Amino acid sequence: MTTPLPWLGADDPFPSPGESWGPDSPAPGLLAAGASLDVARLTQAYSRGIFPWFSAGQPILWWSPDPRMVLPVADFRLHRSLRRTLLRFRATPGCEVRVDSSFAHVIKACAQTPRGGQSGTWIVPPMVAAYRALHAAGFAHSVETWVDGRLVGGLYCVALGRAVFGESMFAHATDASKIALAALVCLCRRGGVQLIDCQQNTGHLASLGAREVQRSQFLAHVARAHVLPACSWRFESVYWDELLPPTPAA
Repeated sequence: MTTPLPWLGADDPFPSPGESWGPDSPAPGLLAAGASLDVARLTQAYSRGIFPWFSAGQPILWWSPDPRMVLPVADFRLHRSLRRTLLRFRATPGCEVRVDSSFAHVIKACAQTPRGGQSGTWIVPPMVAAYRALHAAGFAHSVETWVDGRLVGGLYCVALGRAVFGESMFAHATDASKIALAALVCLCRRGGVQLIDCQQNTGHLASLGAREVQRSQFLAHVARAHVLPACSWRFESVYWDELLPPTPAA
């Protein structure tokens, strides 16, 4: 029998993630509803391994699934075709990765991209406004793929210390989102970040090295990582060396 879903008032703490609905419920991983999406509430949620996800017409819903899909950055799987794409991208004038240069455009593009077979988007206007505020506060970042001065793909994520939580990505050109993800992996390797949270299991992420771990293992990681000094959120071309052979000296 599914336990009643807790409704959070403005000052109510989150329940323990272990109290989320189980695998036999209508919504496995659902933990609570209500509260707000202000910066303080969002940082409190992410520091406990909880994230919001809801559709238009629903209240704010908070989730902590078990198991949890994560991408260990040391295990990122660079397939041959993506390696060729990255080598070509790195060597082509006008192709570059930027960080946080156009967060508003990235989240807007992500909001127009359906998630995992759904007909609509989960990034409803209140979520867009909330993550833009989180970005202004320094806790959300965009990694962007640019070609000839045009934003063609990217992703955004939440970062507390060295705990990084992937949120969504988009592509307006072939492999543009994969390039941004590979750049995020390089940035994380340089910055001492071990895992990127992927929230839910998808075949695409699994093909790139993501895997499911027990929620308890994930929460222990977040507890350690979110209090560490944050990595530097910038991207330098030399960071590609984390995945690609170093560029020969001229």
